[in-house]
Amino acid sequence: MNKLLKSAAALALALGLTAPAMAQDTIALVVSTLNNPFFVSMKEGAQQKAEELGYKLIVLDSQNDPSKELSNIEDLTIRQVKAILLNPTDSDAASNAARMVNRAGIPLLTLDRGVTRGKVVSHIASDNVAGGKLAGDFIAGKLGKGVKVIQLEGVAGTSASRDRGEGFALAVAAHGFEMQASQPADFDRTKGLNVTENLLASKPDVQAIFAQNDEMALGALRAVRGAGKEVLIVGFDGTDEGIEAVKRGLLSATVAQQPKLIGELGVETAVKVLKGETVPEFQPVPLQIITQ
Repeated sequence: MNKLLKSAAALALALGLTAPAMAQDTIALVVSTLNNPFFVSMKEGAQQKAEELGYKLIVLDSQNDPSKELSNIEDLTIRQVKAILLNPTDSDAASNAARMVNRAGIPLLTLDRGVTRGKVVSHIASDNVAGGKLAGDFIAGKLGKGVKVIQLEGVAGTSASRDRGEGFALAVAAHGFEMQASQPADFDRTKGLNVTENLLASKPDVQAIFAQNDEMALGALRAVRGAGKEVLIVGFDGTDEGIEAVKRGLLSATVAQQPKLIGELGVETAVKVLKGETVPEFQPVPLQIITQ
């Protein structure tokens, strides 16, 4: 046996592998979509932290499809990864994926969006309710009470969309806003553009738009400029492009999350779990409102 171990060590040395590399454990990250800068940043944060801590990270893209997500999870349980970080496509639909991970005995952590059912070791996300209210408070600070507003909602069924809407509703009530419309645009820029164009035609006197992410906010911006209107637009996420639009005076504000930090904390927490350490059930990641 000693000869075999020595031979393996010699082979590793010859291949330029270190002992940690030979013994690398694998963690997986299942992302709702990589067709969104926010989740790309999350992935990058997770990859950097995994590399720093000496773990291999598998990243799978669910392409905003719950069935693809379930297939990804099934694949990972078969491959017996040590821990799974899940950013759900839909909090309700992802419950089946969560229960599959639970049955496999693999620690499950959720990032940015939670799951409705299933055992989760830790949930790492911004306080989306507080963020939605922050956006509404900003609008009130700029335009006062009784403002006529439109809300662009994210993907129905996601905890992020639900919580941001809940927070914004608190601001609507507190400041006496007139909610002229609240419609889904699925966190998508093109849909944000199309939905806003339609709403501007039927609600021409709207004063402010709250988009539940920067992608929809940027789509709404195109629609507003195309219609030749002056409408205050607030986004959410604090993506690079969103922040740049704020600096240029195109968007009024964005509620900035820290997706890279969410990814980093996800991997860091998973490693603690694998080492037998106790971790918080919920880890809030600070957010702030970015203005010009």
